[in-house]
Amino acid sequence: MAGLILAESAIFTIFVVAYLFYAGKSLTGPTPDQVLETPVFYTICLLSSSLTVHFAAKSLERGRQVAFLGLWSFTLLLGGLFLFGTAREWHRLIYEHGLTISTNLFGTTYYSLVGLHAFHVTAGLLMLLIVLIFSLAGRVGEDESGRVGVLAMYWHFVDAVWVVVFTVVSILGR
Repeated sequence: MAGLILAESAIFTIFVVAYLFYAGKSLTGPTPDQVLETPVFYTICLLSSSLTVHFAAKSLERGRQVAFLGLWSFTLLLGGLFLFGTAREWHRLIYEHGLTISTNLFGTTYYSLVGLHAFHVTAGLLMLLIVLIFSLAGRVGEDESGRVGVLAMYWHFVDAVWVVVFTVVSILGR
């Protein structure tokens, strides 16, 4: 997992640098300051999911299956809310402001960076869902807590990346 996180960090670094490099270089609108809103609620959801996945993993280590299931499910809900917020934002940008990936450099770099993150959130949610299904079937217990901890590490990575993406897109790149 450490190797995957290192490789993915390099990819995200390239996308962040591209976004920052091309920020403000679009010859046509819309521009970030004209159309972007700060997704505070959905950011809180995603960052809170780092806490719930941590406590879920700790609950499994301690053999507290019911607490694990509740916290793990809540993590899925919070991650799902974040993805819903991303989809809602994209819908607004496309249909209200005409910003697509091919509109201008801002659109290209914005959708590439935020889309890369959304892909990672989606992949994480699918893995979390698989663990939930196996857990509900009685196939995840204390013995699997190490594996669950590795998946939690990936989820923490996704959250940490969002802190960078949020900072770059919503604060620096406007």
